[in-house]
Amino acid sequence: MSNFILAGLFTEGTTDVRFLSSVVERTLVDVVFDCAGEFETKLEVITINKSGLNFNQQIIEASRFAFDKFGVVFLFVHTDSDASTDELIFRTKIVPAEENLLLQDDMHCKHIVAIVPIQMTESWMLADKNLLKEEIGIEKTDAELGIHLNPEAITNPKSLIENIIRLSKEDLPKRRRNRGLNISDLYQIIGQKIEISELEKLSSYVKFKNSLIEKLRELSYYYR
Repeated sequence: MSNFILAGLFTEGTTDVRFLSSVVERTLVDVVFDCAGEFETKLEVITINKSGLNFNQQIIEASRFAFDKFGVVFLFVHTDSDASTDELIFRTKIVPAEENLLLQDDMHCKHIVAIVPIQMTESWMLADKNLLKEEIGIEKTDAELGIHLNPEAITNPKSLIENIIRLSKEDLPKRRRNRGLNISDLYQIIGQKIEISELEKLSSYVKFKNSLIEKLRELSYYYR
């Protein structure tokens, strides 16, 4: 008989969840493979009304909702670092959120796993540059497109991807350049297609995956 791990995913924005849901779900399946016994997994996207709530309040509400509606074992919490390191985000957001959850009653999910991409989610979308170029439909070199660097070293990866999309339309008649592919079209398809092995080249993804392993170990699921 299989055991069941139900987790929630709470993201900073609506576009983030379109990319991360598949990535997180596949990472969970990958990691759970090394757990003792047979496990089935399910990931529920957690959506709340964020109006008027600061980050800590959002996490408390998301954890309450996730536990009340789905009974999640733990909650993946995403927020971009918007910087070249994640130090400030962990110190001012993640750690305080973890501490605040411990003060809540038992109707909250008190276990979280942080997802903090260096710079922003779009950095992870650049992990597989060939996939990105294939989905956009452009044949220029990485250097010509400015994606030859480590994705986590690119200050504004979202703007860079949008520029690549514009370059892909240069040969189109002017009246058609505002039509067709938009960056919003890429989040889901790249999230579904990107290989975990490509993401593992990024330090922030590795940190997230290791945090998941440690959480499963803490909850006595993981045995390695």
